[in-house]
Amino acid sequence: MELYNREQIQHVVTLDHAALDAVEAGFRALGEGNVVQPPILSMAIEESNGEVDVKTAHIKGNERFAIKVSPGFFDNPKLGLPSLNGLMIVFSAKTGLVEAVLFDEGYLTDIRTALAGAIAAKHLSRADSKRVTVLGAGLQAELQVAALKLVRDIDTLDVWARDVAKAEAYAARMQKKYGLTVTVHAEIGNACREADIIVTTTPSREPLLSGEHLRDGVHVTAMGSDSPDKRELDSSVMERADHFVADARAQSENNGELKAYAGHDAPFRINELGRVVAGGSSLRTADSQITVCDLTGTGVQDTAIAGFALGRLAE
Repeated sequence: MELYNREQIQHVVTLDHAALDAVEAGFRALGEGNVVQPPILSMAIEESNGEVDVKTAHIKGNERFAIKVSPGFFDNPKLGLPSLNGLMIVFSAKTGLVEAVLFDEGYLTDIRTALAGAIAAKHLSRADSKRVTVLGAGLQAELQVAALKLVRDIDTLDVWARDVAKAEAYAARMQKKYGLTVTVHAEIGNACREADIIVTTTPSREPLLSGEHLRDGVHVTAMGSDSPDKRELDSSVMERADHFVADARAQSENNGELKAYAGHDAPFRINELGRVVAGGSSLRTADSQITVCDLTGTGVQDTAIAGFALGRLAE
């Protein structure tokens, strides 16, 4: 058994096309029915304002599968500690023996989450998309844009965040690091007015983005709602979309944006990202159509990125 730390993993796994291909292959296998993926195991530790999620999946034919343990303890910053952490345990799919422990401290989750956003945009956004709006100013606000640049020629960024100082710092960082033209907005509507792609990256518990914020032809990726108490999209966003896609329908209904329709049927067709990828063609039939993708984070992404990382580490 091998043990790898975050520094070793970061050295070999970045936001590049090879990593994108690995995660996309995982989604394709899921869409083709070649993945065993149980529901998320989630446990609250209320007295410490914490939670632990466990995700896993087996891609049929793969030599390995991973189990990810992802704790979030949200009072940790008061103690000078990160709120998110975690590791991935990689097993042989032939013998069940542990082959490696990837003590990545959540790094691989950040990478595979950003790559899922890029995969959604690759298959759902207009090919000529250049302008992206981001709601939020945290780590995923940066990584989602960096990953988008793998699949779209992004040159302009609009940003809105509740904390204006963080938004300004984010804007300066994105302009310097990625050479983007960046504008900070005080209102969500103004931030979205000219967007080709909108990415929501917040921990909001109330809807932020409304259908009235969407212009014709825009693509929306929502990735902040990953638990039953979070929501970023007003139901009008989904109901205005020509095509709605979830990474996993059951997860979206429990943790993601489809919980807005709990107890009754959604008034629109629900697609899954894996099937879109496996289908090999865009759902769009016109540039004016609006697409929405809800990403809650799947076990197949974890197995895909863990296998990719271990391959790189072994080289």
